[in-house]
Order: sequence, then structure tokens, then C-alpha cells
Amino acid sequence: MAKEKINRWGIAHIFSSSNNTIVHITDITGAETIARISGGMVTNKAREQGDPYPAMLAATKAGEIALASGITNIHIKVRAPGGSKSKTPGAGAQPAIRALARAGLRIGRIEDVTPIPTDRCRKKGGRRGRRI
Repeated sequence: MAKEKINRWGIAHIFSSSNNTIVHITDITGAETIARISGGMVTNKAREQGDPYPAMLAATKAGEIALASGITNIHIKVRAPGGSKSKTPGAGAQPAIRALARAGLRIGRIEDVTPIPTDRCRKKGGRRGRRI
């Protein structure tokens, strides 16, 4: 009889802004961090942090660490800055999800957890806006 494979679930929190992408893998409760890698940790050029390629490298690295610690399946939570800032994820979100799938992790569900205000806080910049 074949040996049964143990499925351990984790959560991949992907924060993707226009400036950076952070991939944070936790256990299913979200209490214990397994891997946390950002786009800035895999590139040495600050202007490239939010680009798709560093996001892909960060997700691949985080996925390898997660597999080594015994996690086989993950749920993905994608988050943009939200609030009074951008409500759409940056350019690194999609490549990060693909890289996690390619790293050998099975994906359960993908959900968007961007904070959307029901009312609105004041935007940064003051009454007359940002003056250049």
C-alpha cells in the first residue's frame, strides 16, 4: 500500500503596492510566520522593488522555504495598499501567485483582502493638494 501524503495548509499573504511586493507565508492560523520575503530583499535596485520579476523571485524563495518546513497547500490572500491609497494590487501580485504555484505548492483559494473604506479618511496632501 502506498504511503499517504500529509497535506499541511498555510496562508500566503501577498501585499503588492506600486513600490514593493511582500510575500508572507504563515501557518493556517496566521499566528506563526514561516517565510517573509520582499521584492527589496532579492534586488539591489530600489526602483525595481515593485516590478514583476523581483516579486516572482521573492515568491519562489518563500515557496521553497514553506515546502522545506512541510507546507504542501496554501490559500492566498492578495492585498493592495487600500484605504485612501490605491485599491488595485501592484504589478507584482500576479507573478507572485504564479511563482508559488510553480514552486510546487497546491493552491486552495485566492481572495482579495484589500481594506476598502465604507466612509473615507482624509487623503494626504491638505486642503489645496500636493503642490510641486
